[in-house]
Amino acid sequence: MGLKVVVLAAGKGKRMASTLPKVLHLIGGKPMLQHVVETAFSLDPDDVIVIYGSGGHQVKSRCSSLNVRWVEQEEQLGTGHAVMQALPFCADEDQVLVLYGDVPLISTRLLRQLKQDTLPGGVGLVVADLENPAGFGRIVRNEVGNIVAIVEHKDAKGWQLDISEINTGIISVEAGFLRKALPQLKNTNAQNEYYLTDIIALAVSQGVPISGVLAHDNNEVSGVNDRWQQVCLERYYQQRKARNLTLMGVHLADNERIDIRGDLLVGTDSFIDINCIFEGNVTVGSGCFIGANVILKNTTIGDGVTIHPNSVIEGANIQSSATVGPFARIRPDTVIESNARVGNFVEIKKTTLGYGSRVNHLTYLGDAQIGRNVNIGAGTITCNYDGHNKFKTTIGDSVFVGSNSSLVAPLTLAQGATVGAGSTITRDVPSDTLVVSRAEQKNVEGWTRPSSKEKADLVK
Repeated sequence: MGLKVVVLAAGKGKRMASTLPKVLHLIGGKPMLQHVVETAFSLDPDDVIVIYGSGGHQVKSRCSSLNVRWVEQEEQLGTGHAVMQALPFCADEDQVLVLYGDVPLISTRLLRQLKQDTLPGGVGLVVADLENPAGFGRIVRNEVGNIVAIVEHKDAKGWQLDISEINTGIISVEAGFLRKALPQLKNTNAQNEYYLTDIIALAVSQGVPISGVLAHDNNEVSGVNDRWQQVCLERYYQQRKARNLTLMGVHLADNERIDIRGDLLVGTDSFIDINCIFEGNVTVGSGCFIGANVILKNTTIGDGVTIHPNSVIEGANIQSSATVGPFARIRPDTVIESNARVGNFVEIKKTTLGYGSRVNHLTYLGDAQIGRNVNIGAGTITCNYDGHNKFKTTIGDSVFVGSNSSLVAPLTLAQGATVGAGSTITRDVPSDTLVVSRAEQKNVEGWTRPSSKEKADLVK
């Protein structure tokens, strides 16, 4: 018996008030559908089948990296009809687990419990107890506590509306039973849809055992139907991530002012200040300091690194005991080696800054290879682009570049070279050589600044 996971992702999501299909809206920087599919794969299924419909071209395009089977529901006729689309890809003996693309935080733990508690040949449900069950299908039990039916909110009447136990829609059942039960569904309800939940009444009538697994954390089974629900679930997600960080030995300045939009791993005794954002795959070592308002994206940070406030780092490797910022921008394919320093208002792209080297102020370095113990003065730029092509600058160990220098690539400054401040260097410089390239200074004696009238004439 194999496991087939069916993810329903065909809904329009009108209440999201968006042209984007609902399942593509983000939680923690990832589409809700991606969260569900990743959890599904954690169960080691034989196949994950995504039923798409409204805006399907966008769903497939945005989630093209997901290794799933895409099946189109051309008409949205309800959840029962949607699951029918998956049956051609399921053998009768397969266990089918039905998940929802707009319930992003369902946990592996809960789904494994559902699989374990579903009796052979039976139906397993995930249920929840809500203080306010409005809008959800109610679990109807008999006098001995057995589940006998699920009544959708719009069809519930009288005492049924007082039931607080609700159906989450997450079901585990054999494909053979679905193959027999789904064609028997009727759409005589307020929505004129074929409800998957109606198979419960059919199961009861045929003596099929039904079991319910209670979700102890209702956020895990919460769906997103509008923007406010999305915001609330995002906050819960971030709180959960923040809690996990603290349990790993990380000091957070404020657990409510951190955003993790991807996968973040942080070593012990690191400190993260307020309003930091982590996107993509980020690793931060032990004993690091991450200042306020820092953005890290797809970046590796070594042990003992200091990132001062308001720095933005993407696609970089910052090695142990390096210092970056404040107000630094480190762009992709950059390596800052151990004990190097990048100061304020420095931008670096596709560059290796060697061990112990310093770029302290107001500098742009692009397409450069910089050796050990190099000093780059304030206002220095590598002129790496001629309008069509990029060129490389190579700077050897112990080079000193004076302030306000322009290094016109392709260019090599050999070990120990010194560049005088204010120079524009266009040719290679040998080792241990001083190079100065400036226009001749001219002092004009007796010169006076323009008067106010002369300034006015100049403006005209």
